[in-house]
Amino acid sequence: MRVVSLSLSTKTTGKVAVGPEWSAADTGELEAGQLLAGRYRLDGLIRTGGTAQVHRGWDTLLRRAVAVKLVAPGAGRAAYRRFDNEMHVLAGLSHPNVVSVYDVGGRDRDSFVVLQLVDGPTLRDHLDRGAFSEAQTRLLGVLLSDALAHVHEHGVAHRDLTPTGVLFDHAGKPHLADFGLAGPGGSRTRRTDRRVGTTAYLAPEQVRGDVVGEPADVYALGLVLLECLTGRPAFTGRTALSRLGRAPEIPLSAPSDLAHLLSAMTARRPRDRPSAAACGMALRGFAAPVPPPAAPSRHRVLVGAATAVTLAAIAMAVGQTPDPTVAAPAAPTAIEAPRGL
Repeated sequence: MRVVSLSLSTKTTGKVAVGPEWSAADTGELEAGQLLAGRYRLDGLIRTGGTAQVHRGWDTLLRRAVAVKLVAPGAGRAAYRRFDNEMHVLAGLSHPNVVSVYDVGGRDRDSFVVLQLVDGPTLRDHLDRGAFSEAQTRLLGVLLSDALAHVHEHGVAHRDLTPTGVLFDHAGKPHLADFGLAGPGGSRTRRTDRRVGTTAYLAPEQVRGDVVGEPADVYALGLVLLECLTGRPAFTGRTALSRLGRAPEIPLSAPSDLAHLLSAMTARRPRDRPSAAACGMALRGFAAPVPPPAAPSRHRVLVGAATAVTLAAIAMAVGQTPDPTVAAPAAPTAIEAPRGL
C-alpha cells in the first residue's frame, strides 16, 4: 500500500511574534533554535496565512515534536478573537481525527497554542492533484463524520470545514483542524466572520446570515466529499448566492446510495440534513441517512450482515486487511494517496 507521505511547499517569512517575552510589534528575524516561553524550540515555518502561522517545534521538557501556532504579525482584532476561540474549543475535544491541543500561553498579540504536529499535506493539496476514488471518498467521509459527531456532542459547531482545514499525517490519517470560527451550535456567526476564506463551503443559512449550527457542518462536509469525487468545488466564491436556489450537482456516475447521502447532506433546509453521526453510519453501510424505525426488522438484520462485506471491500481498496473475527469491523484510519500523488 502506498500511504500519504508528501512534503508541503510552504511560504516562509522568517518574521514572527514568538511568545509572551516578545511584543507582537517586534519584527526580528526568527533564528533556528529560538525558544518560546523557555520551553518550545521553533524549528521552522510549516505554513502561514493572513491571521496565523504554524511552526514545527520541539518540546524540550517532554522531548516530543509539536506544532506551535502564533497570531500572524499585523493581524487584526478579529484574528485574536478567532485564535483565542480556537484554543478554548480544542481544549475541550479529544478525538483521534481532531487535532489535539497540548498547551497555551500568552495573551492577545502574544498568544500561542501548542498543538499535535500533523505536518503532512492538507486535503486541499490532494485535491489540487486530482479526485479521490469512491472508496477513498467513503472512508474519508466516515472519519470526518465521526470527528464532527464528536465535536457536535460537545455542543460545538465547527462552521469552517474546508479542504484546507483537513490535515493528513504521514500515515494517511486525516485530522480536523481550523476551529477559529467554531461556536455553540445554534448561534449566529459574526457578520465579519461569515465569509472569511470559506465562501465555497458555506451553507445556505450562513449565506443568509441565519442561525448556524451543526447542520451547516454537515452541508460543508457534503460539499467536501462531493469535491473529492469530482475533483472540483460544487460552488465557487462568485456563486455563493446560487446555492440558495439550487442544490449542488451530483455526478450521474456516483453510486445511488452515495448520491442519495450527498443530496441529503447538501439539502437547502438545515432540518432536512442528517446528523454527522448518521452520515458516518450511512457511509459505513449500516443505515440510510435518515433515522431508522424504532423496532428492528429482518431487513435491517440482513443489511447489518452484509455490511461486513461492504466494509471489507472498502478496506481492501485502501490497502487494509479487515479483522475476520468481528462482524462489523471498524473503519480503517489511514487513506491511501490518490493516484498520481
